[in-house]
Amino acid sequence: MNTLTVWWDGAADGALNMGADECLAREAESRGGLLVRCYGWSATTVSLGAFQKIDEARRGIGEIQGLQLVRRPSGGGAIVHGSDMTYAAAVPKSHPWGASPQILYDALHGAMADALAGHGIVARPSEGGASAAQPETAGHDEEESFFCFDRRAAGDLVVDRPEEPRGVKIMGSAQRRLAGVVLQHGSLLLRHNATVAGRARHPAAADLVGGAMPDHETLAREWVRRIADRLGARLDEEPTSFFVGRDADIAKLSQRFREEWWTARR
Repeated sequence: MNTLTVWWDGAADGALNMGADECLAREAESRGGLLVRCYGWSATTVSLGAFQKIDEARRGIGEIQGLQLVRRPSGGGAIVHGSDMTYAAAVPKSHPWGASPQILYDALHGAMADALAGHGIVARPSEGGASAAQPETAGHDEEESFFCFDRRAAGDLVVDRPEEPRGVKIMGSAQRRLAGVVLQHGSLLLRHNATVAGRARHPAAADLVGGAMPDHETLAREWVRRIADRLGARLDEEPTSFFVGRDADIAKLSQRFREEWWTARR
């Protein structure tokens, strides 16, 4: 049966979240369907894209000094987490949404645009920039903006504003394509992060619509229902955390993301 399986997880540190996402990818390959994990962060954390330079994060961006830092296995720009809705989605390459990098990206972003529209919030896919979903082996343009929400790629969700011709970005995602499965990380910036300032603080959906945002859980649940509708799938919302029964495997996978050799690999 075509099923979309979703886990609603609480907050964890960056390494545990990345380990859980890699575990999710392994499980998607064995199950053969689309799996989604929605989760939070136990402290304000900066996640770096796989191809970003560690020196830029540690010495060049003063606004994020002292924050927890983790390097994602997926590409894209740095994200300051803590006021966003973060998700990981995993699907086998044999799945219709795993065949092409842009298909999964557009499907999940389109479902969010539909969910936001149900609350009178108009967000559209960005038309400019390169393909948003790059394979893990893709190069990194050193001249790109450091932060994800300063970049634009095809399919990013933006809200139109007169002062920003490209639109203000509120949702972006990045992929890691493995031998048999696709892992996609994504973030919807719900509210600006009050723990950072300057370049690290970006206008969020609530800022752009005058604060009239649905609560986090309501929007997330509407989003996954829209995904299931687009997929023509049965929605299976798991009653327990993804960590239940997998905690030992996740702890083992997360160890890499705590190691200096991984964080400083570029």
